[in-house]
Amino acid sequence: MASQARTPRTSKLHPSEIAHFEAQARRELAEADKLKAETREAAARARNEDAAAKTSMILYDREAEKRAKELAANEYHRVYVFDEAVTEGTVKKCINQLTLWARQDPECAIEIQINSPGGSIFDGFALIDFIRDLRERGHEVTTVALGMAASMGGVLLQAGDTRIMGANCFLLIHEGSLGAIGDFGEVEDRVKLMEQLHERILALFEERAKPINAKTTKAWIKRNWQRRDWWIDAQAAADYGFIDEVR
Repeated sequence: MASQARTPRTSKLHPSEIAHFEAQARRELAEADKLKAETREAAARARNEDAAAKTSMILYDREAEKRAKELAANEYHRVYVFDEAVTEGTVKKCINQLTLWARQDPECAIEIQINSPGGSIFDGFALIDFIRDLRERGHEVTTVALGMAASMGGVLLQAGDTRIMGANCFLLIHEGSLGAIGDFGEVEDRVKLMEQLHERILALFEERAKPINAKTTKAWIKRNWQRRDWWIDAQAAADYGFIDEVR
């Protein structure tokens, strides 16, 4: 008997099954969309965190650089640069800064670097007296001449516990300028005042120099500075006792 070909039987899904599969497909699509959204959110978070980390690093580097500069600055090391003429303004500025350091850090060591053409005798002595007071309160004050310590600048140099000159620096010692005008009595008074100021300056030089070199007396200095500018190099200044060391 001839065989007959069988027709494949197709099964129909029940509408409820179709609905179930469609719902499952929607859930899977929703899960996929959610996963994509979470992935995008995580990537955005990672970018933000990376940007925040880079910003923090930049700020840290800036703060570190700022701190490094502060630690290297003259102010941190209590070094004051007096590189101007000796005037009421420059002396006041110096005293204000030294006062701040003395209050912030009692008994701290202070260095005053001098490169000055000189100036007012009265203002210079005001700073000298202030420096002496600092020394009496326990501050070790070093005065360093760089370039030149001329006229009142050279007198200021004498105020430190330790007096130093750069190897190529010059010290200028001379008589004070009178600049007196008026009648005879006024001029005579000015001359007497200048003689007193000269005596103070000579006494200060002798006080610091004579223990180092016995010949450096007031009379000897006076003979050398009379009517001239007496320029002295660093080594000669050390030999005479006007400084303690050459740097």
